[in-house]
Amino acid sequence: FGRRSPLSGCIASGFGPMPRLLLLLALFVSSPVHAIDPGGRLLATGGVSQIEGAAGGGITPWALIAGYGTDRQVGVTVFGTTVLPADFDLVAGGVAVGIRDRVEISYARHRFGLGSTVPGQTISQDIVGLKVKVLGDAVFDQDRWWPQVAVGLQYKHNQDMAVPTLLGAKRGEDFDFYVSATKVWFAALLGRNVLLNGTLRATRANQFGLLGFGGDLNDHHQVVPEVSAGVFLNDRWVLGAEYRQKPNNLGAFREDAIHDVFIAWFPLKRLSITGAYADLGRIADKDNQRAVYLSFQLAF
Repeated sequence: FGRRSPLSGCIASGFGPMPRLLLLLALFVSSPVHAIDPGGRLLATGGVSQIEGAAGGGITPWALIAGYGTDRQVGVTVFGTTVLPADFDLVAGGVAVGIRDRVEISYARHRFGLGSTVPGQTISQDIVGLKVKVLGDAVFDQDRWWPQVAVGLQYKHNQDMAVPTLLGAKRGEDFDFYVSATKVWFAALLGRNVLLNGTLRATRANQFGLLGFGGDLNDHHQVVPEVSAGVFLNDRWVLGAEYRQKPNNLGAFREDAIHDVFIAWFPLKRLSITGAYADLGRIADKDNQRAVYLSFQLAF
């Protein structure tokens, strides 16, 4: 890309309002760039952009590699996501590069508004991810029972540790490690294709790392499960649900598991739009945080 992308300005300015992203999408779809083939893989086989930047569902990574690049291609995705719980707000954005359908490198940035808990204050976090496919193909290995398997890590750096430290967080940066297994079965449910994913994550992140890492109750990595399921209503629509367990490290505030119901739409191979309704449980001093989730992904 010979020119500076409009999205880079949005990212540099700290992820401005969602209308900026909608304007970018309109410019993208109406420009010659969108006609470029983003890769040779089938529609939706790169998943969508997970909140921490990896290819997957909204809240959990899958074993799929970002983009549509085949084993001889490189694919790139760019995403923007907003999550609006009752008392907080989270905006995220980033990029992922899939190399030869084997290796994925990703970057995401979070900006979390603390709402009435700490009025006027935000917490920012950077996440750099690496994922490697080690076994199988989730789509094409239909004659084999085993899934596609990938191992990954996410390095997280919290830039605003004043509030997390007051709550008892032990550090401002850390690594998450995970292994994901993903499988797609053709015509498995009333003639519809079905996707299942299971992830095991070793982490000590508090609220994804937005409230730091470790705490007075626990300062060791804990292995927690994450599960996703999706049904392809047709070639362009996927309906599904996710569940993610999280560690409970801080004595000041209990941390709950989260789950959601999502619908993903792929109107173009290079564009996906995902909406979800998520139950985030307790966040800091606020119980019963339910949220609307909206995410856009562009593929190059």
